[in-house]
Amino acid sequence: MNRLEGKVAVVTGATGGLGAVICEALARAGANVVAGYNRSSDAAHALVADLPATANGHLAVAAPVTDSAALGRLARQVQAHYGRCDILVNCAGTTRFVAHVDLDGLDDVLIDSILATNVRGPIACIRALAPLLKASGDGLVVNISSIAARTAMGSNIAYCASKAAVDNLTQSLARALAPQVRVVSVAPGLADTEFVQGLAQDWRDEQAARTPLGRLALPEEVAQAVLALACHLTFTTGAVIPVDGGRSLS
Repeated sequence: MNRLEGKVAVVTGATGGLGAVICEALARAGANVVAGYNRSSDAAHALVADLPATANGHLAVAAPVTDSAALGRLARQVQAHYGRCDILVNCAGTTRFVAHVDLDGLDDVLIDSILATNVRGPIACIRALAPLLKASGDGLVVNISSIAARTAMGSNIAYCASKAAVDNLTQSLARALAPQVRVVSVAPGLADTEFVQGLAQDWRDEQAARTPLGRLALPEEVAQAVLALACHLTFTTGAVIPVDGGRSLS
């Protein structure tokens, strides 16, 4: 199972509901994991301490995706500690529930925050780590997107637009970084993270009922899609891989 032994994977937003599970899946496959965090330093260090051991170990490193200087420091730290980076998972993101008809509720500060984190953030992370990813010769970038990019249904209209931009970015950079680096989007439907589990049960049941497979996506299923791209789907680039139970068909 150690298909990724010796490889180094950087995961931004590592302490989130999806990020932590992705880190665990990569570590179980043998990768040395760099858990990037914004403000959750203690949680990130606790996360890496619990990951399956690897030869070169795991790191928790500050990775505020809206701070390009900090991302440069992250890249230098990865270079100094491991001398390589093979996988980048752009999992950091932000949003807030605002009804699509409530244009006044979608204030400029929220729009700017969503676009800076969800769109500029992945670009900045890829830019900072591109030299290491290219040097790998088999680099992989996985952008965690959303089916909201396709359905235009999600927490708010700016969030939906940001994920559409991520998928477009995936295609553009898949061309620009080939053949040394592959770039792919993984697009979950509504994932049953701890945050979602804290929402009203009737709302969660309604969302599950609107999904052809009758339930929400498990975080582990999103992580398995990332792992499949790293270990098995090695001739895939520029694609959007849905993990949505057919929700985009409804």
